[in-house]
Amino acid sequence: MAISDGVRDTQDGAGRPSGAGDAGDAGAAEAEGPAMRETGDAESPSMRETGDAEAVKAEAAERSPIRSGLHGRLDAIRSTRAGRLTLKIVIGTLGGVLVVAGLIMVPFPGPGWAVVFAGLAVLALEFHWAHRLLEFGKRTLSAWMVWLGRQHLAVKGLVILVAAATATAIVYFGVKLSFGVDLVLEAQKLLIR
Repeated sequence: MAISDGVRDTQDGAGRPSGAGDAGDAGAAEAEGPAMRETGDAESPSMRETGDAEAVKAEAAERSPIRSGLHGRLDAIRSTRAGRLTLKIVIGTLGGVLVVAGLIMVPFPGPGWAVVFAGLAVLALEFHWAHRLLEFGKRTLSAWMVWLGRQHLAVKGLVILVAAATATAIVYFGVKLSFGVDLVLEAQKLLIR
């Protein structure tokens, strides 16, 4: 009668406190981890029914929306040696192409710096140095924008004028050196006709 009561108590979650029991309970207490032992709380019935705490945590992590996004997929790829190497190669190539393309676009009107930052963000998924460089770039841009925001309207206008003149000069010399076309002469020809 005592054995069947002990089995029934274990199965339905009633009966013994968490510290009492046989050697099998000592293994379960070890699997629960130090947090459960230190608090002295009794196991909940659901804990005894589903297994140890680590298995419950793993199931919750798999169902969590945080783990199901991009970082969850990247973690799944990184779980194998070939996956880690392939991921480094793919991210390094894609991020490198974006950074180089952005740097080529910087002198021309358009999203040059945005593409550079996008490339660094891609590289930062896998490379710590790219993450540090991206954070440095963000801090520098933020400090520049704060400084510019505190300046007088004349200084802001001067910065815009210098930026426009620089972009114009870069486009003019870029087209002249690359294609041999002088945009000023072409504009004069169009205006004279």
